[in-house]
Amino acid sequence: MAAQQPTLLEGIRNTVTADLAAVDSTVRRELTSDVLLVNQVSDYIIGAGGKRLRPLLVLLAARAAGLAPLGAQVPGAVVIEFIHTATLLHDDVVDGSHQRRGRDTANEVWGNAASVLVGDFLYSRAFQLMVRLKNLRVMEIMADATNVIAEGEVLQLMNANDPETTEARYLDVIYRKTARLFESGAQIAAVLAGADARVERALADYGRHLGNAFQLVDDSLDYRGNPAERGKNVGDDLSEGKPTLPVIYALKHGSPAQRALLRSAIEEGGLSELGAVVQAIESAGGLEYTARLAQGEVDQALAALEPVPDTVHTEALRQLAGFAISRSY
Repeated sequence: MAAQQPTLLEGIRNTVTADLAAVDSTVRRELTSDVLLVNQVSDYIIGAGGKRLRPLLVLLAARAAGLAPLGAQVPGAVVIEFIHTATLLHDDVVDGSHQRRGRDTANEVWGNAASVLVGDFLYSRAFQLMVRLKNLRVMEIMADATNVIAEGEVLQLMNANDPETTEARYLDVIYRKTARLFESGAQIAAVLAGADARVERALADYGRHLGNAFQLVDDSLDYRGNPAERGKNVGDDLSEGKPTLPVIYALKHGSPAQRALLRSAIEEGGLSELGAVVQAIESAGGLEYTARLAQGEVDQALAALEPVPDTVHTEALRQLAGFAISRSY
């Protein structure tokens, strides 16, 4: 399946080729600053690439909702990309990360202070773009979303190194940190397209469930993914003491010895027992359980699309959900 994934994603992207090209040129234009360090750090983090799923989601949702090519969905997608990139810069500082997408993180190259401040620049530039859209509803959605994302960061910090973290607490964090931006991106796409309330709600629900599925898969890949494909090392979450769902499930269902091992690994962080931890998670069914929840979220995302007109872009949204669940990177 892994070999087919780039082809699948490329086929999805081909349905909005002109919009994607416009997003790329807008990103580079809007990153320009009179401050050299802002340009350097911004170019570095954006230039690292990535799947760009969030702006792609905005473009597809807008087209599915009836917006013509090269419309307001382009700056809308750039807003989502800038907010996402800002969260990455801040996340890497909070987590003390050294690698992202196979390269040194910005904080590793320029230091924590520069990364935080350039992240702030990207947040503020995103809101400048929103002002230019002259759509108060979009600003309301994104103002609420960025606040919820910030709360999610704090909640994740509170969960760090805590083996008592529950599944409910974990799911709350992934909604706030990840799924809310997917949800908001799809929702503003509908707003910009002038869609009715039923389609707007449908696309927002689709985005929320897609985001949840995406993060569940991501957290599963942390214990079984290929570092060369992901640009991240296996066990990065464990090294930071993050109790993600595969561990939380194994802590509840593993043997006493496995639970003791996992509890110690979360409390202390680090990778000294990574092999044993992965084995414990697998044997306790943590990865299988996480995969089932991810599939359930994808099923709900697909069901949410029922009110959306059936077009090539709606089909691309269905395929995007398939990619999210089957990806290996």
